[in-house]
Amino acid sequence: MPHFELTWGQAAILAGGLAVLAVALVRTRRRRLAATGRFTGEAALLVGLFALWQYAGSFSFLSPDGALPRGQWLWDAERRLHLPSETALQRVFLPHPVLIEFANLYYAVLHFPVLLGTLAWLFIRHRDRYRPVRTTVVLFTAAALLIQFIPVAPPRLLAGTGLVDTAARYGQSVYGSVGGFDADQFSAMPSVHVGWSIIVALAVVTALGSRWRWLAVLYPVMTTLIVVVTANHYWLDGVAAGLLVGGALALQKAGRSVRLALLRRSTAQEAAEGAGGSRERVKT
Repeated sequence: MPHFELTWGQAAILAGGLAVLAVALVRTRRRRLAATGRFTGEAALLVGLFALWQYAGSFSFLSPDGALPRGQWLWDAERRLHLPSETALQRVFLPHPVLIEFANLYYAVLHFPVLLGTLAWLFIRHRDRYRPVRTTVVLFTAAALLIQFIPVAPPRLLAGTGLVDTAARYGQSVYGSVGGFDADQFSAMPSVHVGWSIIVALAVVTALGSRWRWLAVLYPVMTTLIVVVTANHYWLDGVAAGLLVGGALALQKAGRSVRLALLRRSTAQEAAEGAGGSRERVKT
């Protein structure tokens, strides 16, 4: 299976090259080149974040020996919460090889290009919406990376669940040395795929005014379905991703409130000082 993912080293080199190009373009006196430089700088930031995400997969705070017990704990917790069975859902799709192969390909290559394309679209067409969405991506991904330092095995690696590693069955696995993509297999919690898809949907819904914008909601729904059908994630991985995205949005809202309060306080203080100065001049 051909892969279109970059290794962390390739992504880091690309990010560095984009950063150098961005600085060179921004320093020019031509407006169009400077604007291109700012876009290139944003691209460098995102590709660098992608490189960090890939690279961080090789580290953990705890021994990988505990990844399987932690995965089993999540599986058992879902049963206690009466969440739908991942195994039952997967069995609906297994008799249809075309759907499974599509799901494997979707999981392997779609998430980052769609995110990058959405951010590029916002930067070019909806600049006022770009910065908060970009910040949400950075905050969510950083939080997900911290959690993923605790290794958790995906459901496809658990024994006794009846789940099938669909990518391995059809020779489409993105793990190991295939295509130079050495992704960490013990980073199940949370699902970055689901988190990024939620951010993309929110970006489209808030940027557009058409009633068709709500079709974007199908993207995180489909992504969640696929990460479960391919046995790469638990339902709770998607739930955790959604909570982290909500936390990133709440943090930004709190930051804006603090900045607004400080601005009002500064404005009131300047007005009071100005009024005091006026009274002094009147006295003299």
